Amino acid sequence: MTGAGPVVGLDFGTTNTVVALARDGGAEMVAFEGPHMRDTAFRSALCFWQDDAVRGGLASDAGPWAISEYLEYPEESRFIQSFKTVAASASFETASIFHRRYRFDELGHIFLDRLKAHAGRTLDTSPARVIVGRPVEYAGGRPDPALARTRYDAMFTGFGGEVHYVYEPLGAAYSYASRLTEPATILVADFGGGTSDFSVVRVAAAGSSKRCIPLGHAGIGIAGDRFDFHILDRLVLPLLGKGSQYRSFDKILEIPRSWYHDFADWSRLALMRTPKILAELDRLRRSAIDGEAIGRMIAVIEREQGYPLYEAVGRAKRALSTADETIFAFTGGGLDITAALDRRAFEAWIAADVAKLEATVDRALDIAAVTPAEIDRVFLTGGTSLIPRIRRIFADRFGDAVIDGGGELTSIAHGLALIGAEDDLEAWTA
Repeated sequence: MTGAGPVVGLDFGTTNTVVALARDGGAEMVAFEGPHMRDTAFRSALCFWQDDAVRGGLASDAGPWAISEYLEYPEESRFIQSFKTVAASASFETASIFHRRYRFDELGHIFLDRLKAHAGRTLDTSPARVIVGRPVEYAGGRPDPALARTRYDAMFTGFGGEVHYVYEPLGAAYSYASRLTEPATILVADFGGGTSDFSVVRVAAAGSSKRCIPLGHAGIGIAGDRFDFHILDRLVLPLLGKGSQYRSFDKILEIPRSWYHDFADWSRLALMRTPKILAELDRLRRSAIDGEAIGRMIAVIEREQGYPLYEAVGRAKRALSTADETIFAFTGGGLDITAALDRRAFEAWIAADVAKLEATVDRALDIAAVTPAEIDRVFLTGGTSLIPRIRRIFADRFGDAVIDGGGELTSIAHGLALIGAEDDLEAWTA
């Protein structure tokens, strides 16, 4: 590799962003001294608040600092999370934050600037290369990969060094390969917040001049956030009027489901707090058969309860990874919910999505021209990989004995940094 400075591997995730630095043949994770703890995971979130002492009148922060600011002043701030989800969406143009509108790349610049600042002196040196992970398939109904690439290019301009893009599961594959001592054909399954991606990679013996050879990839825009939606859809949205009706002149119509589609999308919920949208919802409330339900939705939006709701759903989902049943509980914005939730019901809700994930795994194998019997190891990464039903996808196809995991939040960035230290990136870049 040519050029001075370290190589940065950057896993810009829907839920968390993780950074690694490659030096002297190895890679180390970048840690952030957060408000409450030291961590390598930097939440992919932004918070804005009005401050006359700041140029432009708007102050901002990112990561755990954004969360702390929001939790202290929820109704005086604007909190955005999972904004990576709209990277490939042509319907997203700008986010309205107080009196300003921000493009995707402008949100990205603010996020990266704060990330670098909170890394202390670790990211002070301009890198020779920045290897950015990207999903095999972007999230969204009609994702536009070319648009996402344009937005990523603009976002990472000024971060430093040459910017290259590598499929996220390939980063995890390269990291996992560093743990292997024998040749193997591996399947890497990366389950993020917005997308699930699969790569098949042939790993040569340790010491080989070319250790890893990518064979094939497949991805789908279904992952952790989609599973969150099912919990919201069953336990929360009916209390906000989903499925109920409103009067339009002499007709009784179902309340448009588009309101609930946006509400249940973590990247869009915070952006609903605008005078125009709140006025439209108030008109709907006045014409609704159950106006109190629409009033509760308005209160959740106005009182910035999106993040606590997100946390409550996440806790319930994670609890079902280790227990057969749990209690979903949330209080805020006029909602007071306590509901029993069991794993069997949750698995029934996500069954159609799991079938699509299974088909995507099969497609990755077909593209790589390998059979399940030819897979020596399966490496599962990402928080959603801990869900028992997700693990069964691979146990049923390949057997428990070949399944491995670990580094659910760090393996992609670690591998991206190692890939960036290679002389020839052509086989890796996407």
